[in-house]
Amino acid sequence: MQSKRKSGPTNPLVANLILSLKKTARENESGVWKSISQSLEKPRRRRVETNLSKIARHTSKNDQVVIAGKVLATGELQHAVTIAALGFSTKAKTKIEAVKGRAISIEKLMEENPKGSGVRILK
Repeated sequence: MQSKRKSGPTNPLVANLILSLKKTARENESGVWKSISQSLEKPRRRRVETNLSKIARHTSKNDQVVIAGKVLATGELQHAVTIAALGFSTKAKTKIEAVKGRAISIEKLMEENPKGSGVRILK
């Protein structure tokens, strides 16, 4: 008899993040956090890698954006944006902070804005 393989993320930090996203989504009736948790449950090879150029095209000043993956440094950001992601390249973080933006974790944005109002999801 074959043993069933564990499904879902094997990284305990990501698994805990998914659980807290689902809990916050239930408690605050927030579709944003539920959607992000569903994206993070997918295999790692299907996670999003978003460049700053895409973020610059789809945001305006002082927007809050969530990326269910990693932010990379290709492109330039001209305005301050709060970006929450699973990870950032070193150069991307530097470029975001250079325009007075914020590069934070998804957990931090979820604590600051539990209802998810005004948060945009970029895929």
